[in-house]
Amino acid sequence: MIRTCAAVLFLVFGGQAYAACADDKVTVQGEWGQATFQVAVADDVQERAQGLMFVESMPLLSGMLFVYERPQSVSFWMRNTLIPLDMIFVAPSGEVLRIHENAIPGDLTPIPGGEGVQFVLEINGGLSSRLGIAEGDLMQHPSFGPDAILACDEKSQS
Repeated sequence: MIRTCAAVLFLVFGGQAYAACADDKVTVQGEWGQATFQVAVADDVQERAQGLMFVESMPLLSGMLFVYERPQSVSFWMRNTLIPLDMIFVAPSGEVLRIHENAIPGDLTPIPGGEGVQFVLEINGGLSSRLGIAEGDLMQHPSFGPDAILACDEKSQS
């Protein structure tokens, strides 16, 4: 009986920490619930420099995940970007550190993410507010590694 209860508790509470992941999906989880975004991953200098420039439209639950080699101070701008974007700045652990909503297309004003950022998720402008995404929420993606708060189960990654 005790073993059965422990197993159920692990599945309900412990199972959340190790869920299935895919390279083209980012899951964001918070008090509001969770959402999964179909993403392109920008994990080298050239891909990060290009970002979402010249993209004319993006499906609702899509975006781009920028992956840096180490935590650092990052800053973005909207040069040659045609659609408004929300930028979600994320720590190595997967915790959302800062959100910049509705970045203005074409604006060259720097958008700082702050210190300790290793990932940035760009999604359609205004969507983070509509969903309720907030600082302190958690993200899940294979790039976050095994020490992330919502780490991926390596066996089920695709």
